[in-house]
Amino acid sequence: MSMQPQTTTDCLALDGGLTLAQCEAIAAHRTRISLTPALRDRCARAHARLESAIAEQRHIYGITTGFGPLANRLIGADLGAELQQNLIYHLATGVGPKLSWTEARALMLARLNSILQGASGASLETIDRIVAVLNAGVAPEVPAQGTVGASGDLTPLAHMVLALQGQGRMMDRHGRGQDARAVMDRLCGGPLTLAARDGLALVNGTSAMTAIAALSGVEAARAIDWSLRLSAVLMEVFSGHAEAWHPAFAQLRPHPGQVRATERLAQALSGASRVCRSLTAARRLQAEDLRPEDHPAQDAYSLRVVPQLVGAVWDTLDWHDRIVTCELNSVTDNPIFPEGCAVPALHGGNFMGVHVALASDALNAALVTLAGLLERQVARLTDEKLNKGLPAFLHVGQAGLHSGFMGAQVTATALLAEMRVNAAPVSVQSLSTNGANQDVVSMGTIAARRARAQLLPLAQIQAILALALAQAMDLIEAADGQTGWSGAARQLHDTIRAVSPGLGADRPLAGDIDAVAQVLRQTPAVADPPA
Repeated sequence: MSMQPQTTTDCLALDGGLTLAQCEAIAAHRTRISLTPALRDRCARAHARLESAIAEQRHIYGITTGFGPLANRLIGADLGAELQQNLIYHLATGVGPKLSWTEARALMLARLNSILQGASGASLETIDRIVAVLNAGVAPEVPAQGTVGASGDLTPLAHMVLALQGQGRMMDRHGRGQDARAVMDRLCGGPLTLAARDGLALVNGTSAMTAIAALSGVEAARAIDWSLRLSAVLMEVFSGHAEAWHPAFAQLRPHPGQVRATERLAQALSGASRVCRSLTAARRLQAEDLRPEDHPAQDAYSLRVVPQLVGAVWDTLDWHDRIVTCELNSVTDNPIFPEGCAVPALHGGNFMGVHVALASDALNAALVTLAGLLERQVARLTDEKLNKGLPAFLHVGQAGLHSGFMGAQVTATALLAEMRVNAAPVSVQSLSTNGANQDVVSMGTIAARRARAQLLPLAQIQAILALALAQAMDLIEAADGQTGWSGAARQLHDTIRAVSPGLGADRPLAGDIDAVAQVLRQTPAVADPPA
């Protein structure tokens, strides 16, 4: 079961390689960081190669030239510091809502980890300031909009640099703003000053899109686990045909996601006595079985194909996470100063974020597909023609006087509709900009932001389903006086009831939906509940 990453120590020594779980833990300030001596030496050697190239008066983009389409203008070495500062100033044009505290911290970490690969040439002083800010639990205020993900995420990263220079704003985990100069004075004895290539090393890379995608990958894994848990409880509520989830199906169609989904569902149904394990093995065909409408041999697709559908989502997430993990541990700026190269600097295009753009679009589609399954499960559970004898909309009391989950079911449909509108691929929306210098762009940060935005409505749909399942369990227990629930079902019920009481007379459910959604986004679905 994918768990919210927890650390066994309060400090992780970075060696240049990060997992998405570690990225999320550091961004959430559950883990502090340090740099290994070997890593510091690697970065010092890269900075020395940069300084040597400058001393040799080499022609290097962004050091002896202007930027973008102005790269044909030569700049004197005596203007290097001013050149780096003006880079930050002209790029600090971000608008719109701010990245969240966690996202802004992940942004800093992603840029740091790229520099730590040892080919960007940033100074150790710059690196140490980023480490200090991360370890202090603060984050720069960074506008979310203004980057096309072409020459990396220039605009949001420029705002990060401004904060490190004491010219912007910082914020704490509660989003409360702080004067950046005061923060840098307290943490580092003063703000960051730019020299050599520090400005370009800090802004030229795919760090915003990569950071956002990394956080999405971790949360999406939790969403998948909860979707499987909710589906398993629905199987119990409906006394469904669990043979559709038999491992033989996954063995004969061994997509990794389907295999894992099948295993998770089997774990969740452990101890359940309300499901039909095998219709064929139960008994021979009798005359009364000739009315399939009374004894359907198979459940609707929203139950039957859960391993296949969720498995496909899981495989998509795995691909997304492989792409993002590679990007997180890559050098994504230009130029680069690789060790052992015949020339001191190489000019190219590792800042192009198409990998993350395509992966984010795929994750977006997968999350909407998952939401579509859950919304249909809500609809089936609340429809008195389809919910195996439960009251219409799971109401309690007089039908018509009380409407139960009628409004909540409509909300689930509305959320899905909005998710579908926001699922259009972004990676195909390239537009020429920057004086036709950036004539193809990735739009990777927009794609990553849109995919991440889908996680909230997905959790809200899951919350509606979870509330409805807990209500259905209460109704069944009240009517039958027996349960036979699995440990997983009881655990889900207890989790929901800890934040939302059962629905008797109609009451507003908006607060309950938000409370449960928050629990699902932050809490892992436990793999092995007590039987």
